[in-house]
Amino acid sequence: MDEYQIIELARRTLTTALVIVTPALLVGMSVGLVMSLLQTVTSLQEQTLAIVPKILAVVATLLVMLPWVLNTLREFTAGLFQSLAQYGPNG
Repeated sequence: MDEYQIIELARRTLTTALVIVTPALLVGMSVGLVMSLLQTVTSLQEQTLAIVPKILAVVATLLVMLPWVLNTLREFTAGLFQSLAQYGPNG
């Protein structure tokens, strides 16, 4: 396994991970922004008021996106297993 193969495998792995977590991160960031605006308007500075809705929104997003996430991971793993021979010592 040469450096190019290692870099390509790492790139594919990081890209897949980024694609999977992006929707949850965007939802968490959006809910955090809305909660910050709400706290600013109402002058409430309670930390749990901001954290709990973010956690619930991210968990709900992950539950809704679970079939897509599992399919994406299955495709990545299947592609990895198909190209396993080239990553071996004789590849």
